[in-house]
Amino acid sequence: MTRTEIVAYLDAQAPESDGWRRKNRYYYEEIERIARFHVPPGSSVLEIGCGTGDLLAALEPSRGAGVDISPKAVEIARSKHPGLTFMAGDAEDIPLSEPFDYILLSDLIGYLDDVQRAFEQLNRVCRPGTRVILTYFNYLWEPVLRAGERLGIKRPQPDQNWLSLADLQNLLSLAGFQTVSMGYKVLLPVRVPLLSSLCNRVLANLPMLRKLCLVEIIIARPAPVPVPEESLSCTVVIPARNEKGNIENALRRIPEMGKRTEIVFVEGNSSDGTAEEIDRVIAAHPDRDVKIVRQGSGVGKGDAVRKGFAAATGDVLMILDADLTVPPEELPKFLKALASGRGEFVHGSRLVYPMEKQAMRFLNTLGNKFFSLAFTWLLDQRFKDTLCGTKVLYRRDYERIAAGRGYFGDFDPFGDFDLIFGAAKLDLKILEVPIRYRERTYGTTQISRFRHGWLLLRMCLFALRRIKFV
Repeated sequence: MTRTEIVAYLDAQAPESDGWRRKNRYYYEEIERIARFHVPPGSSVLEIGCGTGDLLAALEPSRGAGVDISPKAVEIARSKHPGLTFMAGDAEDIPLSEPFDYILLSDLIGYLDDVQRAFEQLNRVCRPGTRVILTYFNYLWEPVLRAGERLGIKRPQPDQNWLSLADLQNLLSLAGFQTVSMGYKVLLPVRVPLLSSLCNRVLANLPMLRKLCLVEIIIARPAPVPVPEESLSCTVVIPARNEKGNIENALRRIPEMGKRTEIVFVEGNSSDGTAEEIDRVIAAHPDRDVKIVRQGSGVGKGDAVRKGFAAATGDVLMILDADLTVPPEELPKFLKALASGRGEFVHGSRLVYPMEKQAMRFLNTLGNKFFSLAFTWLLDQRFKDTLCGTKVLYRRDYERIAAGRGYFGDFDPFGDFDLIFGAAKLDLKILEVPIRYRERTYGTTQISRFRHGWLLLRMCLFALRRIKFV
């Protein structure tokens, strides 16, 4: 169909949109559910192919704009949702130029004549932190959808482009975008009490079955733009409880990075004189930018990290465990990875290079490998090592994670999972940096393999409910 024919076709359908929406209410509710998981309320959102605007309105944007090729659909959208902005326009020539936090293209790809050009147009309304969310039909469902049209239970559509996830990922790359994650949703698009929830929350996420789902989804971001490392200030946060013998070495071995390197020791009510040692080291090294934060009544590394981040002033936040099993000399690698733009949440992986013999006990290694597989599946991004303490991110992204912490609650005494889950919820690009893992030279580990292993397993089950089976 020509563009003129498509406009006429959609204009004729527009007055019937609410009727089709009522007839397929469950499907549209599922699309809204998926979109709301990725788009926090109060974001600025642009929907391309917005129809009569119901999905855009459901996201509760602070600034919402919709573009649709059908003037009649736009007219209806304006009357239904007067607090939002709607305009007639072509996805292949977007009539906007200001950036948005999120750009949504739901069930639109099939109508486009030139998908690559439409994706290229998205660069006009993106900034580096923008996320593009695409949902589209799985081509395996084409016979079912056509049958639904003939039976009058699905809205009729002209011939569609049927593109696989790999096709869409390639087109996005050609247009200057990087895929953050992709997957499948909605195994059963009609409401059947109990069965629908089982299929769409649980079975739709299982290997093999997931590829039978109706909806394909891709989260993408603009191709990364490097930032000069020398333009960034860094804060290294070191939680320290009973680590007196490592304080001097930590300070001496942390290299100067970026335009300024701040070091924040968070002292956790030690019994071996760690607090006094930190005070001594600060006085002995007036040339370094070092401060101490008292953990006070707080308990656990997670609380220490939060207190350290709250006191930080750097553009980049880094966590370094005080046991120095991750060598401080490795930190510039993390800064380089972050500044390159290739990752937005950079964490260490201890399971690539050979370790020193006593660096990690056998059961700990098995546990790490199990959790790495679990997290790769849970978060749809690759994880080799989820429990490495060294993690690096921009302070602005940490502030977003902290602002959305209510979604998960205060569940993680270590802080690792709190940050990982938060980064995944925000669709940050996660990147691993392999490091050499060393033996502890002072003190003893504060990790209990069985007690903390059980706690970590509970966290994975928690993530199933809050991330995967939602």
